Amino acid sequence: MTTVTLPSSHPLHRTTAEGGTADAPLIKRLRGESTDAAPSVWFMRQAGRSLPEYKEVRAGTDMLESCLIPDMVAEITCQPVRRHKVDAGIFFSDIMTPLKIAGLGVEIEPGVGPVLDSPIASEADIDALSALDDVYQEGLECIREAVRLTVDELGTTPLIGFAGAPFTVASYMIEGRPSRDHLKTRALMTAEPRLWAKLAEWVAHASGLFMRAQVEAGASSVQLFDSWAGSLSEATYREHAQPFSKIAMQHVADLGTPRTHFALGSGHMLKAIEEVDATAVGLDHRMTIPSALAQLKPTTAVQGNIDPAVLFSTEEVRFAEARRVVDEGRKAPGHVVNLGHGVPPTTEAQLLTDLVSYIHEL
Repeated sequence: MTTVTLPSSHPLHRTTAEGGTADAPLIKRLRGESTDAAPSVWFMRQAGRSLPEYKEVRAGTDMLESCLIPDMVAEITCQPVRRHKVDAGIFFSDIMTPLKIAGLGVEIEPGVGPVLDSPIASEADIDALSALDDVYQEGLECIREAVRLTVDELGTTPLIGFAGAPFTVASYMIEGRPSRDHLKTRALMTAEPRLWAKLAEWVAHASGLFMRAQVEAGASSVQLFDSWAGSLSEATYREHAQPFSKIAMQHVADLGTPRTHFALGSGHMLKAIEEVDATAVGLDHRMTIPSALAQLKPTTAVQGNIDPAVLFSTEEVRFAEARRVVDEGRKAPGHVVNLGHGVPPTTEAQLLTDLVSYIHEL
C-alpha cells in the first residue's frame, strides 16, 4: 500500500525538539523500535470517569453530545495528561460517536451503556443507513477541530485516536443495548451472513473514516477497540469479524502511523487479532506478556497489561504488578504499559498519578 504523506505540520513529521512526536518514546515503542527512555504508560478510559475535573466539565452535558463539542473534548482529553503525567492522551470520544454523526438515534444511558432507538432488525434497516459521503465527512469536522485543539495543547505528548471495531459496534446496533451473550448478533452472522456482512462493512467504513479524520488532524497513533470479540471462537472471528476490522484499519494504514488493536478476552486468538494490520497488540490482564510474545510476530509491539483490580489493593501490590509488567515488557520489540482494561470509574485519581510516577522511575 502506498503511504500518503501527511502535511509537514503534522506532529509525526516533527521531532520532540521541534514540538512534534516523531521520536517520542511511546510512538517508537508502538512501532516496535527500541529506546532507552523510561517506560511509556497511558491508561484506557483515562480521559474522565474517575477525575473530579472531568465530572465538573461534563456536568449537565449528555455523553455523546459532549463528544461533539471540540473545546470540551480537548479539555477532557488533556486533563489526565496534566494530572497523571502519562505519555499519551487518548482522544475523548465514544465508539458510538460515528453512529451519532451518521444520524442514528443513539444515547449513552448512565449505568446502562449505549442504547439505540431503532435496533437493526432487517435488511431494510441496513439499507436505510445513511451513505458515508460528504455529509458524513462534514459531520466529522467537529472531530477534526477537537483533535487540532487537543494537539495544540499536548505539544510533544502524542495523541492517540481511536474507534470501535465493527463487531462490537454492530453488536450494539443489532442488540439495541449492551448484551451478555450477543445472541442476536451471532445468530445473524450464521443465519444471514450476507446481511451481517452488509452491516459490518458499513460500520467498518464509519469507524475507519472516524479514525482517519483524527490522524489527518494531528493524532500520532490509533487504537481499534473490540470490546466483545473475546466472546467469539477464533474460527467465527476470522470468518465474520476479522475481515471488517481489517477494512476499518485499512483506512489509516496508508498514513504511516502506528496502529494498536485491542480486543478484550482475545488471548485464545491473539494471532488473528494481530493480523488486523496492527503494529501493536493490546493485551488484557488474563494473559502474561511472554505467552503473548510466543504467539506474535517478532516485530509486533505489545501494550498492557496491569490488572485493573490492583487499583483497589495496596500500594505494594500495585507497584509489584507494575514492576512485573515492565520487566516482562522488556522482552518485546516495543512495550507500552497500560491496564488490561479501562480505568474503573471509582478509582482514586491520586493512585493513578502515583502509579505513573513509579512506572517512570522503573
